[in-house]
Amino acid sequence: MSEGAVSEGVPGRVVVVGAVNVDMVVRAPRLPGPGETVVGPGVERFGGGKGANAAVAAARAGAEVRYVGAVGADDVGSAALAELRAEGVDVGGVAVLDGVPTGVALVVVDAEGENQIAVGGGANAAVDPEAVRAAVAGSASWAGCVLVSTEIPEEAAAAAVEAAAGNGIRCVVNPAPVLPVLGRLLGYGPVLTPNATESRDLAALLDDGPAEDTVEARAAALARRTTAEVVVTLGGEGVLVVDPDGGAEHVPAHPAPQVRDTTGAGDTFNGVLAAGLAAGESVARAVRRAVVAAALSVAESGARSGMPDGRRIEHPERGPRGRAREVVRRRHFPRT
Repeated sequence: MSEGAVSEGVPGRVVVVGAVNVDMVVRAPRLPGPGETVVGPGVERFGGGKGANAAVAAARAGAEVRYVGAVGADDVGSAALAELRAEGVDVGGVAVLDGVPTGVALVVVDAEGENQIAVGGGANAAVDPEAVRAAVAGSASWAGCVLVSTEIPEEAAAAAVEAAAGNGIRCVVNPAPVLPVLGRLLGYGPVLTPNATESRDLAALLDDGPAEDTVEARAAALARRTTAEVVVTLGGEGVLVVDPDGGAEHVPAHPAPQVRDTTGAGDTFNGVLAAGLAAGESVARAVRRAVVAAALSVAESGARSGMPDGRRIEHPERGPRGRAREVVRRRHFPRT
């Protein structure tokens, strides 16, 4: 076995802090422009939220997962928690709040699988920073990685990063969206996973920004500040990994079996990356597995339907039931 690799079925332990949503999805011929109405054949309902999606991806990849967040005391929230439990995710850290609706995302997916998303935060906007801090600290002897999704209040995200650093737990931050508070959290050394646009927004938070406005220069400046790897997702161009010493590696995108829905592909990437790091994989190994998982995830509708398990990630040439399958030679790492 190569350095930093783990065998199939060896679980890491991940604490995920983030948003829980229900996704209402309309498939349409094209995405609407400003002021335009497009009509699809119907509406589908799926589990969603960047954090919750990443938790499912990590669990399917073999990790033990504890989730920290909030839902409303409504039928939607109950269903969302039931779906997470069914995936093996421990939801003991999810607050159930009276008088607040569970978060909802409205998603339009076009014929090519690209999407537009609008989110009503609901209970996600009420995630309590002290509850987050206590949950992360309480997992200090258990967790190998804390994954933070930033669709929650700034101070709740800050509490997760600070508690992870204070308890010596590796932390991954998916900065979608880029919160202003991240500027003061970079010194805690999280692994950042922005896309190209988010890397620009993050670099704008630096006192001494990059000398040139390129993805690699921005990532290098961020890595110098965090003293940790910066992992930039680049759509169909794959992933750029930059280390604190300025070393850079481009990981090509993996061929997707088919592209039906890109919703949740970035969440899949983050969940599988965190699972790998928690299990002791090197960043390079964890990124490669996460790239494969993200490409496989787009073959089904909904953020979670196509998320692969650990065996499928290791053997992507085989279908869900273990049969060899032909893949479309289209290089594709979907956008979040």
